[in-house]
Amino acid sequence: MIEQLIPILAGTLAAATPLIFAGLGELVVERTGVMNLGVEGMMLVGAIAGFAAAAETGYGVAAGLPAGALAGAATAMIFAFFALSLAANQAACGLALTIFGIGLSAFIGQNYISYSLPGLKPLPIPLLADIPLLGPVLFAQDAVVYLSLAAYAAVAWTLTKTRLGLLLKAIGESPESAHAIGYPVILIRFGAVAFGGAMAGIGGAYLSTVYTPLWVQNMSAGRGWIAVALVVFATWKPTRLLFGAYLFGFVTILQFHAQGLGIMLPVQFLAALPYLATIVVLVVISRDRRVLQNNLPASLGKPFLP
Repeated sequence: MIEQLIPILAGTLAAATPLIFAGLGELVVERTGVMNLGVEGMMLVGAIAGFAAAAETGYGVAAGLPAGALAGAATAMIFAFFALSLAANQAACGLALTIFGIGLSAFIGQNYISYSLPGLKPLPIPLLADIPLLGPVLFAQDAVVYLSLAAYAAVAWTLTKTRLGLLLKAIGESPESAHAIGYPVILIRFGAVAFGGAMAGIGGAYLSTVYTPLWVQNMSAGRGWIAVALVVFATWKPTRLLFGAYLFGFVTILQFHAQGLGIMLPVQFLAALPYLATIVVLVVISRDRRVLQNNLPASLGKPFLP
């Protein structure tokens, strides 16, 4: 049983990594009062940009992740121009960005369908990787998994311990008050949206260059929407988002090991489990309106012009 459990738990961390990057980026964006539903599109653009950079330069992940981050941030600026500069409806702009990202990635990616990349080998941490059970699960992952944990720590510390985190929260609660005392609300929101796009792009690039090192159209398979749902599930708190990402990662990876564990369910049902889990979690969370109201940024989704 332990031998079967180790690959499931180890795979959970890798499966959750793109959700952690995309979810942390969207959490920061929503903390400023902006709701960007284009995470799926930004992940796909980051995935094809990262894959193309890795394939063309030969530098693999070292070129793929920065390229994905830049592509995701650039795509996010399209959303920011319409939603922030022109005060257009944020939900509509986000949905349009997802459609744009799906089409653009499919168009660019048609030249890379037959390519494959070497991926990224696990990077065991000396001594810690030898710990029974925990070692192979926590300390024998690829470098990007460790980077996702570092990103979580940086975002959590910034939001809770720094003046910048307090400013982001203040803008999300009352952009009018922040503007009245001299803060450039629109500029700060632009920066948050760019950060969110870069994080989504990194998540997409991880999918195409490490997790499944090849290009497949629509390879994000709804992970962008799950990342948006994770922010609500986490009630805009980084630590809860991290554990939520691992929960969904576990459900995702479980379908590949179900038969070996004796779970005799239809393959179609197992493939739908992550999305069913998303719906169930959102329904449960939405029933407790007090928790949502206490943590929901007051200006979320509302346009602001100075």
